[in-house]
Amino acid sequence: MIAKNIFSKLRIRAFDYKRKIQIYLGSINVLRAYYWGIKLGKNPKFRGHCFFKKAYSTEITIGDNFSAVSIVKESNLVKRPCTIQTNRKGACLKIGNNVRMSGCIIACFKNIKIGDNVRIGGNCTIFDGDFHLDDSRVGQPRDIVIEDNVWLGYEVIVLKGVHIGANSVIGAGSVVTKDIPSNSVAAGNPCKIIKKIDEI
Repeated sequence: MIAKNIFSKLRIRAFDYKRKIQIYLGSINVLRAYYWGIKLGKNPKFRGHCFFKKAYSTEITIGDNFSAVSIVKESNLVKRPCTIQTNRKGACLKIGNNVRMSGCIIACFKNIKIGDNVRIGGNCTIFDGDFHLDDSRVGQPRDIVIEDNVWLGYEVIVLKGVHIGANSVIGAGSVVTKDIPSNSVAAGNPCKIIKKIDEI
């Protein structure tokens, strides 16, 4: 009985210590965002280190109530820290209000716009360019738009030139290469429409 009580107290203290560390890391992430000149909205929540990188003469705007989970050891589902970056002069990355992500990488070369209330599942990747811009076989970056209330499942990849309409759900592991209309359920590689939301 005594051992059980001691274990219980130690667990409570460990949880409290862990919570304080998360609050500290969250504060560090906020300072890092300001250091990079990122416009960060009210009440951001960070768990673990979120990496920011902002290229010269670019813009990153993040709305209110943003949440990013980057703690790899805490969950087998999160494989990497969140990374938010602009990679080319003139790039503009805008993230709306109430957006949540876990282990997500967003790399913006031209223009990425993510709406309000978007849920981005574990380890998703969003690129509007191909990185190797000096290679003649690679096309130019193209805008990505993800409208309000979209849900991206686990490990979804969204590639350049894609427009995902409001209220759509993209299934886990999908590679989105073409536009998805509003109110759609879509999945696959390449991602295709399965049905409309009102048909479920």
